[in-house]
Amino acid sequence: MKTIGFIGLGIMGKPMSLNLIKAGYSLVVMDRNPEAVKELQAAGAKAAASPKEAAGQVDAVITMLPNSPHVKEVVLGENGVIEGIKAGAVVIDMSSIAPLVSREVGAVLAERGIPFLDAPVSGGQPKAIDGTLSVMVGGDKKVFEQSYDLLKAMAGSVVHTGDVGSGNITKLSNQVIVALNIAAMSEAFVLASKAGVEPEQVFQAIRGGLAGSTVMEAKAPLVMDRKFDPGFRIDLHIKDLTNALDTSHEIGVPLPLTASVLEMMHALKADGLGTADHGALIRHYEKMAHTEVKR
Repeated sequence: MKTIGFIGLGIMGKPMSLNLIKAGYSLVVMDRNPEAVKELQAAGAKAAASPKEAAGQVDAVITMLPNSPHVKEVVLGENGVIEGIKAGAVVIDMSSIAPLVSREVGAVLAERGIPFLDAPVSGGQPKAIDGTLSVMVGGDKKVFEQSYDLLKAMAGSVVHTGDVGSGNITKLSNQVIVALNIAAMSEAFVLASKAGVEPEQVFQAIRGGLAGSTVMEAKAPLVMDRKFDPGFRIDLHIKDLTNALDTSHEIGVPLPLTASVLEMMHALKADGLGTADHGALIRHYEKMAHTEVKR
């Protein structure tokens, strides 16, 4: 696999595709944002006018799109990947979407003999930029092994999790844990701040103990500096938690804490913070407590 189609050049997709170019892959890119396409062309990529056109020139197609309907449209729709893909090429969806949609897309492609992996990522924009994402991959083990080097060019960790759909089940589990971590951190820091204890001192005191986490290391400094520019937007976390709850309802698994945090995020969106980083969840607690967590 040396020529790759990359469809979706947003916050995550653009740096991921640039890392593929750095790793020596030839790219054919497609996105509705012409500025993103021009940036990739400047780095050496070719542009395609449609998913079908991109798929007809490459050994593998990677999609990195906002949600389930976009993946179905790009892969299975009119002028979609399925209409142009070459024999022997693989489709790898790295979007975070509903697992049942991954299985649906995979089943349609399988009818045409087209291998498919669902391979959502974790790590946000910073890890997309430095190429250290965690990738959770569902699909045939042999197809995974053939695609491993390609995925590793964008990632620090690439793990096979089972059949098609298991990648997105794993990603939803990840997003539940991240959301609840941010909520717990927010509750604790607002408590400390309102009680007159410096949040920076709380952070330094607890980060090395059992309460320490990768989430807190990433988000606490930004919160205290009042930096809420998106590494991962609240709107996108709402999408992921909604997919988690939809999936949990279908299989009979209650997720009461996830449901609570989702409602907090919807409240923030109603306040105009949907495009803020998910670390802005703390602002929901600050609003209720009439305080602000800062250095």
